[in-house]
Amino acid sequence: MRILLLGKNGQIGWELQRTMATLGEITAWDIEDLDLTDEKAIRTGVRKVQPQLIVNAAAYTAVDKAEEEPELAMAINGIAPGILAEEAKKIGAGIIHYSTDYVFDGTKNSPYTEEDEPNPINVYGKTKLEGERNIQNSGAPYFIFRTSWAYGIRGKNFFLKILDLIKDKEFFNVVDDQIGSPTWSRMIAEATAQIVLQCNQGLLNSFDKHKGIYNMTADGYTSWYGFANIIVKKYCLIHSNRFVKINHIKSEDYPSNVARPKNSILSNTKLFNVFGISLPHWEKQLELVFAELIITNKIVK
Repeated sequence: MRILLLGKNGQIGWELQRTMATLGEITAWDIEDLDLTDEKAIRTGVRKVQPQLIVNAAAYTAVDKAEEEPELAMAINGIAPGILAEEAKKIGAGIIHYSTDYVFDGTKNSPYTEEDEPNPINVYGKTKLEGERNIQNSGAPYFIFRTSWAYGIRGKNFFLKILDLIKDKEFFNVVDDQIGSPTWSRMIAEATAQIVLQCNQGLLNSFDKHKGIYNMTADGYTSWYGFANIIVKKYCLIHSNRFVKINHIKSEDYPSNVARPKNSILSNTKLFNVFGISLPHWEKQLELVFAELIITNKIVK
């Protein structure tokens, strides 16, 4: 299978290069290889590679900055996915795309399902929803995987930010009234590879049969404070001479110009029912991440 992977240096894309390596011939590009704000470049690139599967892990993810750069965020998150899907349709390819819990407003009192009506409350969420709809309207066979609170050992994310704070500070504040499911980017990439493997026989038929939106997050949920608290505890178990105190605060007490959903929990029932895939509990994933950091000497005992 010829696979075109976009966003190869991102949190999910970097992991996808490894989990999908045995599935076919991968052409992996990042921003320096393909400008996702350039429609002509996108179409030319896809036609040059002639992939059987496009995996779009590229995104504008700077939630705060998106409020200041809505056109750029829309170009990358909203318009580019639609162009990729249009080209996929023309050459008979399938497309996989990653979306977010931020397409919802967070006011629901239970986990969001794929059937719930989106209602984004910030620019980032609006652009990601536009990308979903453009893919759906393209006519291409597609999987859209909505994930939540993705993090990894590369790039910029909440997990790495907390590790930096632990090293530099003895006290800091974390919001405790936003809840979600912290999800390791490797788990997302591994689940994606499993699904592609299941579809490998008769790829497009499988995409057509099961195409749609699927939630793909860790099992369980916590608050940002709860997530940070476990990170701190695990770090301090490794470094017994380190003590850090976290203070929990409300969203309105945290300086930000962006509204964020209070409830980001997504139901993974559909993913399990269709593909038999269930991601581990978020705390188990975090244990595996710390083990990875120790093995790679990024955290030294």
